[in-house]
Amino acid sequence: MWGNLTMKQSYKNWLIEKDDFHIVTLYLNIPDTSTNVLSQEVLIELQTILDEMKKMPLKALIFQSSKEHCFIAGADVNEFSKFIESNNAYDEALHAIQIGQHVMNSIENLPYPTFSLINGHCLGGGMELALACDYRIALDDSQTRIGLPEVKLGIHPGFGGTVRMNRLLGVFKAMNLMLSGRILSVEKAQRFGLIDNIISNKIKNHHFRDLVNQWIDESLSQKKGILKYFTQKHKRPFYNNLLELNFIRPFVSYLISNKVSKRVKKHHYPAPFELINLWQLHAGNDDFMMKKEAESVACLITSETAQNLIRIFHLQNKLKNLTHSSTDKKIKHIHIIGGGVMGGDIAIWCVYKGLTVTVHDQNNEVLARLVKRASDFFNRKFKEKHQFQSALDRLIPDINNDGLKKANLIIEAIIENVEAKQSVFKQAENIAHPDCIFATNTSSIPLDDISHGLSDPGRLVGIHFFNPVSRMPLIEIVSSNLTSETAKKMAMQFSGQLGKLPLPVRSTPGFLVNRVLTPYLLEAMELYTEGVPATFIDQAALNFGMPMGPIELSDKVGLDICLSVAENLSKSQNVSVPETLVQWVKKGHLGIKTNQGFYEYKKGKPIKNKTDYTGLTLTQVSNRLMFRLFNEAVACLDEHVVENEDFLDAGIIFGTGFAPFLGGPMHYIKHQGIAEMDHKLIDLSKNFGQRFNPGLGWNTFISMH
Repeated sequence: MWGNLTMKQSYKNWLIEKDDFHIVTLYLNIPDTSTNVLSQEVLIELQTILDEMKKMPLKALIFQSSKEHCFIAGADVNEFSKFIESNNAYDEALHAIQIGQHVMNSIENLPYPTFSLINGHCLGGGMELALACDYRIALDDSQTRIGLPEVKLGIHPGFGGTVRMNRLLGVFKAMNLMLSGRILSVEKAQRFGLIDNIISNKIKNHHFRDLVNQWIDESLSQKKGILKYFTQKHKRPFYNNLLELNFIRPFVSYLISNKVSKRVKKHHYPAPFELINLWQLHAGNDDFMMKKEAESVACLITSETAQNLIRIFHLQNKLKNLTHSSTDKKIKHIHIIGGGVMGGDIAIWCVYKGLTVTVHDQNNEVLARLVKRASDFFNRKFKEKHQFQSALDRLIPDINNDGLKKANLIIEAIIENVEAKQSVFKQAENIAHPDCIFATNTSSIPLDDISHGLSDPGRLVGIHFFNPVSRMPLIEIVSSNLTSETAKKMAMQFSGQLGKLPLPVRSTPGFLVNRVLTPYLLEAMELYTEGVPATFIDQAALNFGMPMGPIELSDKVGLDICLSVAENLSKSQNVSVPETLVQWVKKGHLGIKTNQGFYEYKKGKPIKNKTDYTGLTLTQVSNRLMFRLFNEAVACLDEHVVENEDFLDAGIIFGTGFAPFLGGPMHYIKHQGIAEMDHKLIDLSKNFGQRFNPGLGWNTFISMH
């Protein structure tokens, strides 16, 4: 069969094609899914194919995907979660990783040139397969994404990627990519040296084989030496060899570790430091480093940190799946009322994602500032002039509010005043198309209050963005009992169009994120009032694992906004407004936007003075902060603000940055022991007052588990 001039052979996940030039193409096409992943089944099947192919007199081997926008998205993350179910979790994990390493080594050792033609996502294990090939060619497609993001799952590359990345790029560039988990566009990947060439995404499969044949023939005839040119590109600068000398590696490792430790703590996220240590101890000895790579990943992947980060990966996918609406209606034109900071940021992001946006504000100066901000943002994001101009053309200042008549979705983003919001939607209802959906970006006002007076309150849904819009991944999709299913589905779909994660929440004061976050922030202000320095309070939160301290976060959100949310919540929740917050706002000290809040700011950075504070310990401070948050989270679950524990954890992680390595507040409470956490709250209430009294939801939570 292999001797025929043309040949096709199918396996469960792989299709083999051989052409007249004796070039074989292996297509990966996992059935019944739009995504290719390297499960153990896929890898074992590939190894069987490679064992046969290495005996054949072929001219070249090409790896491709039959999926439209996915080369290989990585290893099968679902298998990662199953390792800990085994009695021999480490051995199971190590065996699976060694299978992957063996496959990649087999590709690398084939006696003829190997190519990967990359389309769509080429991540993690998929990138490691591409690295095992001699040449990496990518299609010129805006949806192509390339990288090694394993560190975000609490591990590092394990199929030989640590060895091959360093061999290809040198330690500094390789570590830059692996330690950050950065995902690159095809152009950036080529500039980094990951990709050898970019070709038109219109090229057909057989044309690519023709191109490969041409490259090989030209190289053999030495007329142009295309393959030789590729090989020369793979040669690292000489100094990278010097950096691998035994007496230099510790110094290089120190430099890299010192930089990483400014972003994450080793006891929170061990994977980056294990990766650096792996290189320091074994760089230059590829075989032994690969052996130790597998052992390192097997230890990491079975750790609590990695399993929690894998859990978050699954939670993220759950929210993404909510954006796949069954409705045929596609939102194309957004009309935003309110061109201030938040309304403007929403408008800019919508335009960036390809939508047409009209923005109404009664002040021309506000609209002019919006256009200037948009121009600066698009200038950073778009390299091509026509993309920049096209984006600006889709952003339409609308002083006369004409966009009300044309929009599929109207978003209100004005001040937190219920009467003002009611007025906006009453006017919209008289003018907008009957199918148009109304959305409010309120951060705390219940939808029933805002929709009062509308003849069809079912059109109103909450679409609550978080600041900064361009960086925060979550949107709360808020619905009342009156909100129609159509409005909810359209809002979910809209979130997907923006590349955001939608979280369905019930319309109660503060919804989920602000309601859970506010007691945490207010407790920080209470501690400040008691004389605990701001830097000490923030350090306590950072030690727990939060990405930013609550004092700095309050300044960043805006103390006026914190006050507004606290006042709204104080009407219905166990929340009192600190006098310190009231006084700061009265003085006009609103945080980073006025360069003065709890901290003073210079060029957008807080000035943090060292302190000799010797009162409470960092643990005592973090307990007070976090147990306010935990208590409110349990209350929200009990009151069905969100559907379940998973959604609550996802909302708090993606909406507040809650320590991802802990798996979310509800997951953390269960891990620590629900009854034990309840008892700690009781102790805190005895010492610091009724705001720490455990809510009724703790009893329900205990009985459920």
